[in-house]
Amino acid sequence: MRLIPVLAVVTMLALAGATAPARADHPDLPPPYHPQQTVSGTIRIWGHGAYDRKRDFIGALVSAWERGFQQYEPGVRFENHLVGTAAAIGSLYTGRGDLALMGREIWPPETAAFEEVFGYPPTGVDVVTGSFDVRNRDYALVVFVHKGNPIKGLTLAQLRVLFAPPENAGEHPVHTWGDLGLTGSWRDRPVHLYGLPISRGFARFFEQRVFDGRVLWRPSLREFADLEGSKGGATDGGQRMLDAMAGDPDGIGYAGLLYHNSEVRPVALAARAGAAYIEPTRDSVMDHSYPLTRMVTMYFNRPPGEPADPKLREFLRYVLSRQGQQAVLRDGRGYLPILAPSAARDLDKLN
Repeated sequence: MRLIPVLAVVTMLALAGATAPARADHPDLPPPYHPQQTVSGTIRIWGHGAYDRKRDFIGALVSAWERGFQQYEPGVRFENHLVGTAAAIGSLYTGRGDLALMGREIWPPETAAFEEVFGYPPTGVDVVTGSFDVRNRDYALVVFVHKGNPIKGLTLAQLRVLFAPPENAGEHPVHTWGDLGLTGSWRDRPVHLYGLPISRGFARFFEQRVFDGRVLWRPSLREFADLEGSKGGATDGGQRMLDAMAGDPDGIGYAGLLYHNSEVRPVALAARAGAAYIEPTRDSVMDHSYPLTRMVTMYFNRPPGEPADPKLREFLRYVLSRQGQQAVLRDGRGYLPILAPSAARDLDKLN
């Protein structure tokens, strides 16, 4: 038997680790932060923070970023106005803020308002990955069907013609499960649509990610709102929806995996026809391969062709560094980090 030298074994193990996909317990975090220049001044952050100034969503994490950054750049001070996402983008075009921290996706009227003032859109850098299954932490949206439904997976294009009315001759509306490829006894069964209220941010994300910006929904959609005063559990709209779907084998709806019912199951999704179906897992959300992963983004004012403000650039470089994303794991309370490949793409926006 031929013996393999110890050094060769170590090398093979190292290469295997380098090429293995990131896992939730060993995420592929970005490189460590090293300042590129000394900066000073005040950074004013507006937006996502706490609910009714009592329940903190991301304020502790922002404070951790600021303390960590000041160890490298003691000349920078911060003013935090984390009063809610609704105040974020407005702070930029009124000149009161430097960074707008969004607790949801930016909406077209917000982009339009900024463009009305400056003539170009705000620049956004993703700083946190939304949670896998934690309430109030931008959890990934998941499509559910009855456990007896044999469908293996769906594409985003199929979801679009399911939940939105067709807008061109190339789109054919879905009325039966046969329209989605099921055969036999399922071919002629009707599709029943379930979802969260179309006035909520979840629906706005669905419109942007699945509908390509359209805002019209099929009128047959059954909407399930949170009951008054709901703070999770059986009175949340997502749980109410799954409980209703448990008695409807022909139903399909979207919510999040913080809600459960043994009679329904999640469906794997593909970003486009021919792509692999991706199951919603913590790993697939964290590495952004799952198509309905949500992001937390910081926006700032950067005129086209010009570099970012140096102090903003250095701070965002810190946020998207290993130290900054380790703080997400430590203080994110359900939020997930930005991994190295995604961080590298967003850092390009600062140059």
